[in-house]
Amino acid sequence: MNANADFVTDRLLVGGDLAKDRQMAAEQLYELAQVGVTHIFDARIEWSDEGFVRSLAPTITYFHQGMDDVGQRVPFDYFDEAVRFVNEALGSGGMVLAHCHMGINRGPSVAFAALLAQGCDSIFALDEIRRAREIAWIAYAEDALRWHHRGDQELLAHELSRLAAWREANQLDLARVLRLKRRHSST
Repeated sequence: MNANADFVTDRLLVGGDLAKDRQMAAEQLYELAQVGVTHIFDARIEWSDEGFVRSLAPTITYFHQGMDDVGQRVPFDYFDEAVRFVNEALGSGGMVLAHCHMGINRGPSVAFAALLAQGCDSIFALDEIRRAREIAWIAYAEDALRWHHRGDQELLAHELSRLAAWREANQLDLARVLRLKRRHSST
């Protein structure tokens, strides 16, 4: 797929942004529409393609809920809105792309929260996201777990421990990832 997106499930994708070159971005958007994407969740605070998508693919529903990617704690209401959008779209038979700038943290973290809300085991969800997108680090997974397990501190502690073990077993060389992404985006 030339579009910067990868299938986590048959109807949930994670990815990065459209190309800066508008012709290439149009081709990527067309490809996303062709594979069946009906909804786009954009987690970037630094940019929005809403107008571009609306003009070229008016049948795709676009939801922009930007947040910084600086390691901050993500508030519960962010996940409330994001997961509502994603799971309502999936519940109505849609196909959703959850994306951010590079598809490393914010978009994959939204997909992770949506999978948790659907009843997926946390480690299974992490594995599926990483299988689909090997550069996903899902930096806000801890916050998604806090959101999902609010009110059950014992279960939350257990899940945070499982996540720490998963991170230890699934290290990601972020410098390598950034080099690869930059090389790919310059070609």
